[in-house]
Amino acid sequence: MADKSAHAPSEPAAGDPKHAARATRSAGRKMRSLLLDAASPLFRERGLSGASITDIAAAANAFPSQITYYFRTKEALFVECACRDLLYLARATEQAALKARTPREYTHALAETVTASDSVAFFAEALTLTRRRQDLAPLVERTIERLHAEGARAYAGQVARHGWRSLRAPDESSRRFWAVAIGVILEGYAMGRSPDELCAEMLRVLGEQAKSTGEAARLRLVDDRDAAPPSDEEN
Repeated sequence: MADKSAHAPSEPAAGDPKHAARATRSAGRKMRSLLLDAASPLFRERGLSGASITDIAAAANAFPSQITYYFRTKEALFVECACRDLLYLARATEQAALKARTPREYTHALAETVTASDSVAFFAEALTLTRRRQDLAPLVERTIERLHAEGARAYAGQVARHGWRSLRAPDESSRRFWAVAIGVILEGYAMGRSPDELCAEMLRVLGEQAKSTGEAARLRLVDDRDAAPPSDEEN
């Protein structure tokens, strides 16, 4: 194992306190990221109880004491890993849907990407843990708020870009998508369903999210006809 002394928390050096403090914060952020990177696959593979602090520290080439220094407890590290992975998944999901030309393609790309990952199931474990550890709830709450906000922003951008007619407000669409994703994936994992089956079920439950420009124009035409007063010939 390489020398770990470079990873240990250090005090600001004398001479230039501001510069030293910035360097210390930068090193701290890097160390936290390394620990999260090392812990995430171990937690996914072994679960909370199966991944020890010693194993995580070894994978990160760090000391076990650094985990408690930066995260206090293994449970806090677990929840932060799950939250970070879910936000990474959300970003990958929106990236995968950028090439969609129709609302149907867009929803399919989102559902396919989400159900191909175990990040939602990982996050659900963190939710269960947070129920017993309310001190960890603020991190989960911030993650969910960011998830919905970024989802709404991305969806609104796609609607505006393509001129689609959304059937719901962007915030409602985002919240509904992730609520369906969590429910379908948790149920599917319990039933041993494949990613393809999970994707199909998500699409079935979500239904249509928006109409394309052509579909919206046809809908407006039909609506106008229905709303128009009857002509003399119809009378």
